[in-house]
Amino acid sequence: MRLPRTRPRSLAGQLFAMQVVLIAAVVAGCAVFAYVSGSAQAEETAARQVRVAALAVADSPSVREAIRTPDPSAVLQPYAERVREDTGIAFVTIMDTGRVRWTHPDEEQIGDTFLGNTAKALRGQTFTETYTGTLGPSIRVVTPIRDDGRIVGLVSAGITVDRVSSQVRDQLGALALAAGGALALGGIGTYVINARLRRHTHGMNAAELSRLHDYHQATLHAVREGLLMLDGRRRIALINDAGRELLGLEPDAEAVGRTVDELALPAPLTGALLASEARVDELHLTAERVVVVNTRPVVGGERRGTVVTLRDHTELQALSGELDSERGFTQALRSQAHEAANRLHTVVSLIELGRVEEAVDFATAELELAQVLTDRVVGAVEEPVLAALLLGKAAQGHERGVELVLAEDSLIDDGALPPSLAQRDLVTILGNLIDNAVEAASDGADDGSDGGSGDGSGAVPSPRAAGGPAGRAQVTVTALADERELLLRVADTGAGIGPEEADEVFRRGWSTHGTGRGLGLALVRQAAHRNGGTVELDRGPDGGARFTVRLPLPARTPGSRPASGAGSTSPSPSVPGTPPGTTSASEEVTA
Repeated sequence: MRLPRTRPRSLAGQLFAMQVVLIAAVVAGCAVFAYVSGSAQAEETAARQVRVAALAVADSPSVREAIRTPDPSAVLQPYAERVREDTGIAFVTIMDTGRVRWTHPDEEQIGDTFLGNTAKALRGQTFTETYTGTLGPSIRVVTPIRDDGRIVGLVSAGITVDRVSSQVRDQLGALALAAGGALALGGIGTYVINARLRRHTHGMNAAELSRLHDYHQATLHAVREGLLMLDGRRRIALINDAGRELLGLEPDAEAVGRTVDELALPAPLTGALLASEARVDELHLTAERVVVVNTRPVVGGERRGTVVTLRDHTELQALSGELDSERGFTQALRSQAHEAANRLHTVVSLIELGRVEEAVDFATAELELAQVLTDRVVGAVEEPVLAALLLGKAAQGHERGVELVLAEDSLIDDGALPPSLAQRDLVTILGNLIDNAVEAASDGADDGSDGGSGDGSGAVPSPRAAGGPAGRAQVTVTALADERELLLRVADTGAGIGPEEADEVFRRGWSTHGTGRGLGLALVRQAAHRNGGTVELDRGPDGGARFTVRLPLPARTPGSRPASGAGSTSPSPSVPGTPPGTTSASEEVTA
C-alpha cells in the first residue's frame, strides 16, 4: 500500500520551529552559564566569608589570653560557637600546634586530632582548601594564631559544600523561573511574527515559494502583454519587458522605484495610470504606439497600488484603417459598376434608336473623363501603393461629391522611396489626411459652405472663405519626393481650423463628429514621428485646413537615379505664406 505524500511544513512553520529551538538553546545556554558562574561565585563568596571569620578569630586578644590558660577549651568553645552562629558558617575550630582541637561544633570531637592540612599554617601562611572532615566535604581556611611573634595555635573556619550547593540550588530555582519566562515570551513573540508571515506567504513552504518566484520571472519575460504594477505612492514596483517596450522605456533604464510622472508619457496616458478608479480598454497613444490600457486598483483594507495591463494596438489600428479603406473602395466600385451599367444602357439604347454616332461620342467622352485622373496619378506618382491609394480615395470622394485634385507639381518616381520608409506609414499618413479633408469638404458642401475638417481635423462649418471655388467641394493633394525629403500636402475647401483649436487637433480624441473619433491625426503625427518627420498645419489658399508632412529621405549613393526625374535638383516646394486675416498653426514632431 502506497502511503500518501505528506506536504512539507510551510515556510512560516519551519521558521517557527527553528526559532523555538534557537530560543530554547540560547535560554538553556544562558541558564547553564549562569549556574556555573553562580556556583563559582558561591564558592568564592563562601571562601571569602570563612577567611574573614578565621582571621578575625586569630587576631582576637581574648583568644590569645585563653590559650595561655590551663584549660583553653573552657573559654574558646563558647566563643567559637558565638562566632559560628553570628557568621553562619559551619564550624570554627581552634587547635594547638599539634592539631589537637580546643573547639568543635560537636563537643565530643574536642580533644581529638584535627582532620586536614596544617603544614602551611604552621609556616605562618593562611590558605584555603576543600577537605572532607567530620562534617563532610567543606571549604575551609586555616590560619596561624601568633603571640609575640610565635605561632601558639591554629584556627580553621569552614562551610560545608552541601550548604554552598543549597545556596546555588536556591539561585538556580529563580534562574529556571526566569529562563522559563524568557522562553515562553520568546515563543509567543515568535508565534505572532510567524502567524503574520504565514498570512503573507499564504501557508506556502520554501520550495513552493522558490518555484512560484521562478514561474513569476519566466511569465514576466514570456508574456507579450505589458504588465505594470504601481505601489500606493504611484511608484513602479514591477514592469516586464513588454511594458518597457510599449511605454518606450530603454531596456537597461532603471524604471523600478520611479514615479509615473517621471516617465515623460503623454498627459492622457499618465492620467489613466494615476487614476484611482479602474479603467477598461482605454485607447492611448505613446510616441510610437497605440496601446490599450486596463487598470485595476489593489485594495486590501487600504489602497496598496494599481495593476496595469498594456496591449499593443498599433498593428490592429493600422489593419483596421486598411480595412476601412478596402470597404470604401468596395462601395466605390459597387457605385461605379452601377453607374457604368447606366451608361452602358444609355449607349445600347442610342444604338437601338439608330443614333450610332451619338452613342460613340457619348462613350468616348465618358471614357476620356474617367481616364484623366488615372493618367494624371499614374504619370506623376509611380509609387504603386500611393498611386493606388490616391485612385481609391478619388473614387470615395466622388461618391461624396468631393473632387480629388492632384497638384501639378506632384512627382514621385518609381523607386524614389527607400525600403526603410514603411508603406503602411505612408498609407496611414496620406489616407487619414485625405479622409479628414474629404469629410470636411463634403460637410461644407452639404451645408452650403466649406465646413470643417473631419476626424481629427474638423471645425464647425462656416461661410466659404474668399477665393475658394464657389459651390465646389475639393481636396488638393501634393505628393513630391526630391533627394532630401518626401512632401505630402493635403488641403481642403472646408472652414479651416480656428486658432483656439490649432494646438488640439493632434490630440487623441479631438473631433467635431462625436465620441469614438479623433484618432486619425494622432496616428498621422505618430507615423511622422516614427520616421523622423514633421507635421505642419495652416490655412490653405481656399480657406480650408492644409496639412503638410515632411519625411526625410536618406542620401542617395552616387550614380543612382534622382528622385524627381533625371537631372532634377529643384527642392520641394515650401508651404505658401498664410493669407492676411487668417490664422496659422504648426506642430513639429521630432525624432
